[in-house]
Amino acid sequence: MSDTQQRQEGAAPAPYTDVRRNEPTGWVGLVIFAGVMLVMLGGFQAMEGIVAIIRDEYYLVTRNGLIIDLDYTTWGWIHLVLGLLAAAAGVGIFAGQMWARVLGIVIAVMSALANMAFLAAYPIWATIMIAVDVLIIYALSMHGREVKAQY
Repeated sequence: MSDTQQRQEGAAPAPYTDVRRNEPTGWVGLVIFAGVMLVMLGGFQAMEGIVAIIRDEYYLVTRNGLIIDLDYTTWGWIHLVLGLLAAAAGVGIFAGQMWARVLGIVIAVMSALANMAFLAAYPIWATIMIAVDVLIIYALSMHGREVKAQY
């Protein structure tokens, strides 16, 4: 029944329904998870970096060595900087900031690449970190804007 037909018969028009949702969905939890994981990932990366800077001999590699042959001190600084940036992005995600989502995705990609290169030094841990990076990238790229709607 059209609005004109409803008005002619004295019926009230159908209420306006907006297809866009202002309230957050259940995916907000995944984005908050990504923020927490970025803060935690940042802490892990910073710890790895500090250990690599202070004690080069702590990490052991296979006969083939690392993918990119760099000194562990250099790897340590890379991990430390990535860790600090990841923690900052995680805090920004809690506030629903767009810059934090973009930085979080970039940091997660860089972290996955750094861990891929560091795979020979500690394979199980690097694999776990890469899996966490993939979850972070998915959460921030698909559902990141929903956190902003919540606040």
